[in-house]
Amino acid sequence: MKLFDSHCHLDDQTFDADIDAVIQRMQAAGVAAAMIVGTTQERSIRAVSIAESYPGCYASVGIHPHDAKEGSEETLKFLVNLAKNPKVRAWGEIGLDFNRMFSPRKDQEMWLVRQLEIAAELDLAVIFHERDSSGRLIEILKTCHKTFHAGVIHCFSGEKSELKQYLDLGLYIGITGIVTIKNRGAELRKLAPLIPADRILVETDAPYLTPVPEKNHTRRNEPAFVRSVLLKLAEVRREDPEHFSAQVWKNTCRLFNIQVDQRIQALL
Repeated sequence: MKLFDSHCHLDDQTFDADIDAVIQRMQAAGVAAAMIVGTTQERSIRAVSIAESYPGCYASVGIHPHDAKEGSEETLKFLVNLAKNPKVRAWGEIGLDFNRMFSPRKDQEMWLVRQLEIAAELDLAVIFHERDSSGRLIEILKTCHKTFHAGVIHCFSGEKSELKQYLDLGLYIGITGIVTIKNRGAELRKLAPLIPADRILVETDAPYLTPVPEKNHTRRNEPAFVRSVLLKLAEVRREDPEHFSAQVWKNTCRLFNIQVDQRIQALL
């Protein structure tokens, strides 16, 4: 199987001491590609730097809703220039988070809309974060859906009605290790078969959301563990894992407009 971790944070400080080993384990597990997701200016710089250092690694840039209060046109101008790097294949992680409210709602919404405009100008796919927005993200996307060409709902864990609305907007759905967890993932396992085969992605959100069985042995998630996410998804969808992994790989490359080069092919 060839796998693509469509969302991870290898820029996190928990990987500073052993990033080379993490990449080696990722490749040994058949995870031939990974999207390292930016959340602030500083972390976007780090994500791009790591992506430049390893074949099969890509990056996104953006301002996370937690950090929206620090948003500015100057920061966005910097990120636009950073996005000129060929390793940058998406804009994000952006969206709304009304759970912890690390940034005021007005700031989250303002910079979400502004970043949607920028992603459209750059023709980059968008990586969306949503938590407890009570449908507000969907409202904004319905209003702005013509201003971005493609996107993925990162770490989907919503209800059936939300899933349908995201799919109607043409969005992809990212599934994390939550799907492997007995109680927490029960509803997600019911909804997973409803996602069209050409609209589903797998992700780790490393170092967070470690899947089972790895969760039983370590707290830190890493891209190699995305294999467990895919296997559980194939099981609940009653699909052959190899066939399913090939489809998910195509989906991810299509969304991020990635042409696999010879160096990556050598890893497959």
